[in-house]
Amino acid sequence: MKVVWRDLTTVLTEEEVLDKGFSRGKKAADRVDDPVKVFRVRKQLTRMVQTSADVMSQYLEDTEKSWPSLDRMPLFDKAMVDACVGCDDYRHHLSMLGWGAKQMRKIAKHNSMKIIRSARFEVMHDARKEAYGRLSSIMRRISPSLEWLHQSRQILRKLPVIDQLCPTIVVCGAPNVGKSAFISSLSSGNMEVNHYPFTTKQLHVGHFKHRRVPHQMVDTPGLLDRPMYDRNTIELQAIAAIQHVGSLCIFLMDISEKCGTSVEDQNNLLAEVKELLPEIDMIVVVSKGDLMDPLPVNWDEVKKFESEWDGEGEPDLPVLIDEEGCVTISAQEEVGVTALRLEMVRRCKANMATDPMELPDGWHRKN
Repeated sequence: MKVVWRDLTTVLTEEEVLDKGFSRGKKAADRVDDPVKVFRVRKQLTRMVQTSADVMSQYLEDTEKSWPSLDRMPLFDKAMVDACVGCDDYRHHLSMLGWGAKQMRKIAKHNSMKIIRSARFEVMHDARKEAYGRLSSIMRRISPSLEWLHQSRQILRKLPVIDQLCPTIVVCGAPNVGKSAFISSLSSGNMEVNHYPFTTKQLHVGHFKHRRVPHQMVDTPGLLDRPMYDRNTIELQAIAAIQHVGSLCIFLMDISEKCGTSVEDQNNLLAEVKELLPEIDMIVVVSKGDLMDPLPVNWDEVKKFESEWDGEGEPDLPVLIDEEGCVTISAQEEVGVTALRLEMVRRCKANMATDPMELPDGWHRKN
């Protein structure tokens, strides 16, 4: 199951919903044709009340149902909602729409019976006015919820679409270590790459296919070495991605410290990420290999093998290794990236769940 946040429908304001309901009610009343005045007026007012309430309550119910349910939502998306707008507020404001729809139907039923049971024009008109007034009061009660949903829609629409059924590779590390450049060199994700911290303003997802199997790469914002309670919304989004969707984690380090974070702080962050992900396979990769002096010993060998590979099969390409024996890449020169990509595919395949009890919800359905 995947949640496509950008498909969320537009949320109308209180005035727009009232105008929509009352105008539809007026049109329904204009279509009444009865030669007897008392019957004609009774039918007109009844239709005005029932149609207005039906249109407004139906809109509220449709809006509530069109938003993904927290109970059926994947853990990743639920964590993102909690980080961005709050799960409690999300549930409360959606439930207010359901409450408003039920109250409107009760009002329509009660006042329609008043109109039907009376033969006096004054009583019928008073019942219609009462119904309209009570419908307006209900809309006034749920107006803050409509406004909250409108604002939240603008935020949630920017969230990435994560398919729980595809292998997902989470790329994390300190700010400006080269995460966006690494993903851009491998996948279709077009990242904003600049030379200052916090370049990635939110989670971005890139994709690549290997032998027709799609793989997702999640570009996380720079995680700082700070306690959980002291993290901002962007960092919470990254933690949600790491905890709930990662088939494999690539932790990038910049030993040149040109990213603005010391090696000691990066190691502290690595220890924290390992604590967060005790069951997820992890590869620690040193980025910006082209800035090393001297270059890795097998630089020319890896570059040659990668340039000669035609993209067929799964060859055992040599991985770029630095003097300390760590896996190294250079996204700028595109050396070591292809070999690392093949290694990531192999790791994801080995970590893929085959037990039906461990597969994610919706694995047997077609999206």
